[in-house]
Amino acid sequence: MARHSKLQQQVLSLYRNFLRAAKDKPGFLPRIRAEFRKHAQIPRANVMHIEYLLRRGQRQLEQLQDVHTKQLGVFVKMKPEEL
Repeated sequence: MARHSKLQQQVLSLYRNFLRAAKDKPGFLPRIRAEFRKHAQIPRANVMHIEYLLRRGQRQLEQLQDVHTKQLGVFVKMKPEEL
């Protein structure tokens, strides 16, 4: 079995922590899985972007672990004609 780099281990650990935190909150698991799948195609050589997403994910995990968090908010960029 191939060894994972330290960065890969951190991403996998973050993913597992997200899954654990979302277990008690309905509707979070599909969004978490979709977000990780969306970013799975980032090349390994793009370390700066991966580290940025890792830090962002850690902040989001802290919010998810808060007992007062009940739902996820999403900001969507709207087209001018939709305003």
